[in-house]
Amino acid sequence: MNENKNQTQQIPQQPEKFPQYGGQPPQYQPQRFKPKKKKKWPIVLAVILAVAVIGGIGSTMNGGGDVPVNSESSAISSAPKSSALSSESSAVSSLSESEPSESSSAPASSQEGATQAPSGSVEQLNALGTAENYLDFTSFSREGLIDQLEYEGYTTEDATWAVDNVGADWNEQALQSAKDYLDYTAFSYSGLIGQLEYEGFTTEQATYGADNCGADWMEQAALSAQNYLDFTEFSRQGLIDQLLYEGFTQEQAEYGVTQAGM
Repeated sequence: MNENKNQTQQIPQQPEKFPQYGGQPPQYQPQRFKPKKKKKWPIVLAVILAVAVIGGIGSTMNGGGDVPVNSESSAISSAPKSSALSSESSAVSSLSESEPSESSSAPASSQEGATQAPSGSVEQLNALGTAENYLDFTSFSREGLIDQLEYEGYTTEDATWAVDNVGADWNEQALQSAKDYLDYTAFSYSGLIGQLEYEGFTTEQATYGADNCGADWMEQAALSAQNYLDFTEFSRQGLIDQLLYEGFTQEQAEYGVTQAGM
């Protein structure tokens, strides 16, 4: 009797789910990467402007020398002195009339070009080029892109200036990021919004991305259920609970588990 009392029945405990991740399922964490080769467009822009200025000066000098000489030569060869003088005077007057229009149009085009190009330091313009390279490669939130530029060695001030001048539509960036995540793994509606917020998007931007990504949340639940079963074993109710924890509705969770064959 005493031996029976002292013997305690050991009840097997359910193994902890995802112990290597602290009991929570793994989440996709994008890795930092190096951008494509930086654009040297500030140097190219300076060269283009220098060529344009030199070309403008050359054309003005050529235009100023050709008209009076040609008019005067033709007038001397084909008319008396009085005609030559009148022809020369008309040539000079026409040249005088043309010069103000050329000089007045040149500053206007220069001012127009100056308003289009962002004005910043060399380091800021380099940061802007790097930001453009990143956005050509993948999507970023504003906060995430600033962090990435800081990781590349730019100061917070230069990184912020570049991101604010890169011209990105952050709602569209959130939408593209949502699609990228769904190409990688399954998400619930609320889970996808949470992941986008984790990436630095605002709640409004993240919601826009989830609302417009075109996901079928019932099918996402089915994919998520199958992913879990490929990773470890679950009971039907345990898998439903796991999908509920991931943010799926009761209806979506039950549909997903059923579609997974449970």
